[in-house]
Amino acid sequence: MAEDNKGVDRVTFSRGYDVCIMAIDGTWRRDCQLNAISDNDAILTVEGSIQGLNLKEFFLLLSSTGLAYRRCELVRVNGTEMDVQFLKGKNKKKRPGASQDSMMGA
Repeated sequence: MAEDNKGVDRVTFSRGYDVCIMAIDGTWRRDCQLNAISDNDAILTVEGSIQGLNLKEFFLLLSSTGLAYRRCELVRVNGTEMDVQFLKGKNKKKRPGASQDSMMGA
């Protein structure tokens, strides 16, 4: 990887990758195309309206089974394109032997 690039390393998909966004409580879900992704954020193209949806915090579902996901918040909307940033876990202290499975919901 280019070490002289101080910006975020981002992977861009030429055709997009089929993903979904879903409310934290599961009350809504929208199909999307993942256009670009990095460790901290992503760019999505949303299919359908997002008007009236609570986009403060939601899931980006990266697999059709929902086993691969990231917790997100909206950064910017430009037409059908959305920029989102990934949220980190609430407990900042790392416990010895703790894995990233600590974010699993009840």
